[in-house]
Amino acid sequence: MSDGDPLVIFMPSGKRGRVAPGTTVLQAARTLGADLDSVCGGRGICSKCQVAPAIGNFPKHGVTVTADALSPFNAVEQRYDDKRGLKPGRRLGCQAQILSDVVIDVPPESQLHRQVVRKAAEARSVEMDPATRLVLVQVAEPDMHAPSGDLERLNDALATQWGIAPATAPLPVLARLQPALRKGGWQVTVAVHEAQAGSAPAILDIWPGYFEGPLFGVAVDIGSTTIAAHLTDLSSGEVRASAGIMNPQIRFGEDLMSRVSYAMLNPGGAAEMTVAVRGALDDLARGLGQEAGIDPRLIVEATVVCNPVMHHLALGIDPVELGQAPFALATSGSLDLPAADLGLTAINPAARAYVLPLIAGHVGADAAAVALSEAPETSDDLVLIVDVGTNAEILLGNRDRVLACSSPTGPAFEGAQISSGQRAAPGAIERVRIDPATKAPRFRVIGCDLWSDEAGFAEAVGPAGVTGICGSGIIEVVAEMRMAGLVDASGLIGSAEQTGSARCVPEGRTNAYLLHDATAEGGPRITVTQGDIRAIQLAKSALYAGARLLMDRMAVSRVDRIVLAGAFGAHISPQHAMALGMIPDVPLDKVRSAGNAAGTGARIALCSRSARRLVEENVRRIEKVETAVEPRFQDHFVAANALPHASDPFPNLAAVAPLPQVDFNTGAGTGRRRRRP
Repeated sequence: MSDGDPLVIFMPSGKRGRVAPGTTVLQAARTLGADLDSVCGGRGICSKCQVAPAIGNFPKHGVTVTADALSPFNAVEQRYDDKRGLKPGRRLGCQAQILSDVVIDVPPESQLHRQVVRKAAEARSVEMDPATRLVLVQVAEPDMHAPSGDLERLNDALATQWGIAPATAPLPVLARLQPALRKGGWQVTVAVHEAQAGSAPAILDIWPGYFEGPLFGVAVDIGSTTIAAHLTDLSSGEVRASAGIMNPQIRFGEDLMSRVSYAMLNPGGAAEMTVAVRGALDDLARGLGQEAGIDPRLIVEATVVCNPVMHHLALGIDPVELGQAPFALATSGSLDLPAADLGLTAINPAARAYVLPLIAGHVGADAAAVALSEAPETSDDLVLIVDVGTNAEILLGNRDRVLACSSPTGPAFEGAQISSGQRAAPGAIERVRIDPATKAPRFRVIGCDLWSDEAGFAEAVGPAGVTGICGSGIIEVVAEMRMAGLVDASGLIGSAEQTGSARCVPEGRTNAYLLHDATAEGGPRITVTQGDIRAIQLAKSALYAGARLLMDRMAVSRVDRIVLAGAFGAHISPQHAMALGMIPDVPLDKVRSAGNAAGTGARIALCSRSARRLVEENVRRIEKVETAVEPRFQDHFVAANALPHASDPFPNLAAVAPLPQVDFNTGAGTGRRRRRP
């Protein structure tokens, strides 16, 4: 293809390339290896290839997409829309032709290999004290000699029988009040919401007679890359269903600053991203209710945690101020508001939402939720908590003091910016081991428990085969390459002559490591390139530098233990993370995974008003460190580029995985000096 041909970018996979004008979206997806389903052979019948073109300026991708980037709606699409209906903005990929540069969003239901959003709920003991509860009351019948309204007599009953102050009722609830009272023989069950003890109560719903419930709430963690939600029983704390989806804002930029830039450069860009994320929240809530078989009317609460940019966009606030010093927040306090204000229409119309407080301009409610879940302020030893993701939140503290910062790691840990990278989905390499003697790899992929050198692997993986490498896989393969002597401390990949492995193949002026080659069967050739190593170095350096900055502020050189949080952090091998220098050196048995700690914190806040008070107090006590204006951050970042580090010793790592002392920059064994990338 020539440079004049249209450039197509598929999101969330990030697959991109040029295609001839007139190529259908489905054909382009197959050519570029993008994940787009189709079972009808492109006849416009199955609808599995639905896509949504994004219109506007996308600086991150270097394209401006116009409304005529795709061919006009054709007769096949119109017929399908008339018979079965297409969501606004959707097109059939088998029919829409690419005419100019375009960004294509592939929704989850159109993905053949749907991403595995690994943010499952973790069991946690919580003292139940939800803001919304069911109460049964006996209401006095009307008396023409003592005239009063039914709502007023209901409030009298609530005060007498439950000590609840006069409550308000939204109009839809008020419209159901009289029928419910008369059907129940003047006995009704009401869902009463009290944000905190002593706050003004509100009646969210009403049922005639005795209604056992239970009521439910949704705890939501809005991440830069993924959104996870947990449907929770408000009487027991039991999680009835969990789900996660890709954040649809990815098409506007993979990292936070890209999305802020999109809002700056595109009039209405912030509103466009708000619509996208609210639609995703509503779809998640609807799907959870359907999965659990629960009447949407019974979902009466939501809690939301997110980083500051996601927070502002979800609330419909332009995040432009967060893109420049002093990184001013529109509001940092917690919010109690109608859930419908966040676009949650698939639950009870009167449902309430609690948005956890933010810590600082770049340290959000997700970090506050992690602090609520892991409680560093109660720790006797010094604990470092790292919520690993596109934007890492880092906490360091103990009973005496807690510090927090945010570090821009970027999307490399999610498989983006990696030559063979992909999101976590079936077929993606997630575990890697390299034999130090033979330099030969073996690996496991998502969806298969067998290693690649075990009998039956190909059959178990299925016809789709190995498709790429996800975030945890790229971490492990780079660390394994370092431990096997294929990569030196500077991050340089050695040649075949230098390493003694034919898997180290030339690629331009540098080398790459061949991890998997299925080209003979029509599959992918998966390599780890010098550019991949560099992307991981930059990401891990930002993470390590943030941790070291907090350690400097605490005046310590070592921590006692480390907690890895987040969906990605839950799948990192501590040994491999330490071999790369992602985290400071500690004994490996002092590193543990906390799973989706931000989501756990959101669930705790959903179930407990006292937890809400605690997180609000914690946020006021936590000391914020702004990495963007700290001069030492750059010093730590540069030193952390080495694998594992240019100056910090790693004695605990050396005890379990001594690293080979190799230096490929000298050109040893080749008679020439190789340029550093």
